[in-house]
Amino acid sequence: MSDTPEYEVTVVGGGPAGLTTALYTTRLGHDTAMINRGGGRAAMMLDTHNVIGVPEEVSGNEFLQTAREQIEEYGADYHQDFVSDIERREDGRFDVTAGNVEVVTEHVVLATGFSDVRPDPPLPRTGRGLHWCLHCDAYMFVDQPVFVMGVGESAAAVAMIMLNFTDEVSLLTRGDEPEWSEETQRQLDGHPVEVVHEEIESMEKGEDGWLESFTFADGTTREFRGGFPMYGSDYNTALAESLGAELNDDGTIAVDDHGQTSADGVFAVGDVTPGHNQIPTAMGEGARCGIQNHYDLRTFPMSVEELDEHGGSAPEGAAPGVSDRLRERAREHNANAAAPPVEEGEPEPADD
Repeated sequence: MSDTPEYEVTVVGGGPAGLTTALYTTRLGHDTAMINRGGGRAAMMLDTHNVIGVPEEVSGNEFLQTAREQIEEYGADYHQDFVSDIERREDGRFDVTAGNVEVVTEHVVLATGFSDVRPDPPLPRTGRGLHWCLHCDAYMFVDQPVFVMGVGESAAAVAMIMLNFTDEVSLLTRGDEPEWSEETQRQLDGHPVEVVHEEIESMEKGEDGWLESFTFADGTTREFRGGFPMYGSDYNTALAESLGAELNDDGTIAVDDHGQTSADGVFAVGDVTPGHNQIPTAMGEGARCGIQNHYDLRTFPMSVEELDEHGGSAPEGAAPGVSDRLRERAREHNANAAAPPVEEGEPEPADD
């Protein structure tokens, strides 16, 4: 008998989408492992925005750590490692290899995200003048001078969009030739966006670490509170491609409404799939994916064909359809949740 741990669901990647998937599959009674290399967009956040019920002062790392503690509390196994290989076995399950971690799993959920393409320095620190999410951070630039870096259609569009929040918007091409269309140029000409073509020579930061200004090659200095680099994204799809999952034209993994890819038993959620790159969006995707995994993997209700294989009725002892390990963990968790709190100084009730 192999000593390799076996799971029903293994989630690769530990951002909000992957963590939510693991939360749902674990609480729905499926042995779940998460293997997470660390990092990612959410981990870079100094503050959390647009997540209802979560105060802004909660950092991305704090947010993720709380979520990791939650899934482990419910019985998921968490591993900090990098998944280097996933291979489909003859029985349809998967061998997952990550450093010193090896698992066998029925389903794989890829929550591998993407990496933003960073422009060359000089650059301010992420969260202190360099921002990656327009929908998260535009609010903080109301009536503040803001920059957008890039030469493509998306950079021009974001520069014009920022006029909804401030009348001081500069589009920085940093010496590169614009790649946007003539129509987009006509739009820019009609909007109060300053297009600056000179390269950045240096920058100034305040005592609090926030960007204050850029000095350009022509000797001019412009003040900025912060801005957005628009140079595209590199999607982490190598594992999906190795398993035969189809990609979209933009490089994301093609999925249905529940995260199922074109490869049987392989799901994908979060920033590696199409859609808005937002924590609440990722959490919604994770919830739908977790529920779909439950539908696919749960023991009951058994089909008529399955019942016939067992003489017309469910095998004795098959219920509940949850592993002994998770069953025990759920009993412990629910007992602790139901226990009344003991006031400080008050003796605990004695056993009869």
